[in-house]
Amino acid sequence: MQHKYICCADKEIINEPLKMITKKTFLFISATMFCILMLSCKKANTTTTQVETPPATNTAVALAGNAYLTQLPQGATEEITDNGLGNWTNKESVTSTYFSLGQTGQLSVAIKAKVSPTGSSVVSVSINGTPFTINLSGSEYKTYFAGTVTITTTGYVKVDLKGISKTGNYFADVSAVMIGGTAATGNLVFANDPANFYWSRRGPSCHLNYNTPPGDKEYFYSELTVPVNEDKIASYFMANGFGEGYFGMQVNSATERRILFSVWDPAPGQGQTTLLKKGTGVTAGIFGGEGTGGQSYLVYNWKAGNTYKFLTKAKPDGLGSTVYTSWFFAPEDGSWRLIASFSRPNINTYLTEFYGFVENFDPGQGYLSRQAEWNNQWVYMAGGSWSEVTEFKFSVDATAANKQRLDCTGGEENGHFFLKNGGFFKNGIAANTLFTKPATGISPTIDFNSLP
Repeated sequence: MQHKYICCADKEIINEPLKMITKKTFLFISATMFCILMLSCKKANTTTTQVETPPATNTAVALAGNAYLTQLPQGATEEITDNGLGNWTNKESVTSTYFSLGQTGQLSVAIKAKVSPTGSSVVSVSINGTPFTINLSGSEYKTYFAGTVTITTTGYVKVDLKGISKTGNYFADVSAVMIGGTAATGNLVFANDPANFYWSRRGPSCHLNYNTPPGDKEYFYSELTVPVNEDKIASYFMANGFGEGYFGMQVNSATERRILFSVWDPAPGQGQTTLLKKGTGVTAGIFGGEGTGGQSYLVYNWKAGNTYKFLTKAKPDGLGSTVYTSWFFAPEDGSWRLIASFSRPNINTYLTEFYGFVENFDPGQGYLSRQAEWNNQWVYMAGGSWSEVTEFKFSVDATAANKQRLDCTGGEENGHFFLKNGGFFKNGIAANTLFTKPATGISPTIDFNSLP
């Protein structure tokens, strides 16, 4: 028996007692199978031969000069040493590394690390909050690629390291964050001078350098306010600086704060600064380190947000020395109190070179911001009249001048001067910038004869 089928496409009747399909259907199926076969072969070939190569990350940002333990639980052993991050054992610890980018674009990040010979670990690398997970193994330092992000604004970038899991005693030793990409090719700033990593981690100090009238200036008066939450541990807010010393307030620990007044010694071989008198509760002695001299301090729980008054006097004693004395006024007490009086030999001068500054004196705290406000500065002339200070020149230390750090600024705001450093913010200002504030014309009311 013959079977008749009609092809709808061309109405051609085909007699196919065996295959029972049309010619066009057969050709279509054959062509389709051939294409599928070719595509399958091509896909299989691509999958088996493609090798992913991480982007180049050739610039090393040393943790020894640019990293901080920004989260350190009680009892944690992590530390930043001359070699970078060590003793990394706690999963809750976070190590943050900072560097500044001068242009936008792609930023690729890796870490240079090693683990114990018998161990391996999994760690998180977060770039400005974008996390990547990498696996570490091997007891020799090598570069482990983390990931690439798009940088849309210039300024400081933060790379966080946090442990996820480990088979050995510690997660890793990490010596550097490695960076590359278009965002890392211009105006890149980070601490790159190993000889000064201690200072770089402390952060840049910045200063007010006051312009004062000519003539002999016997007293210097100023008011200082530290805004709430800017009173970080290891901060020194200096109110009354002068040619031979300084007077201000510190945050020494979580439980102790001080009012500090110091006078440097003269040049070696010319004698030493000696204590003449100190106030009630004041500790006095000598200091060393960044120079030597006489030091006095009052342990006092000053508070952020309150305004404190500082008064310093210098006057030659007529015997070849100058006597320096400082008083402190707290609104909590409502009266002036003597801090100390020192005699410095081989000098015959009144007060000179007036300045103020803000600094951090602990390298481990250099990632935190600090800010203070100076207001109502006056000098009292030896002739018996007050003169208001309304202008200062902004200056920075070597850390900022050498572009190891950029996070320092200052200026005039709402009638007062301010300084800010630390915290890795952007948009600092240039050194030697001049600032002025409106004069109030209202001089301090102080009875010098009744001062303690």
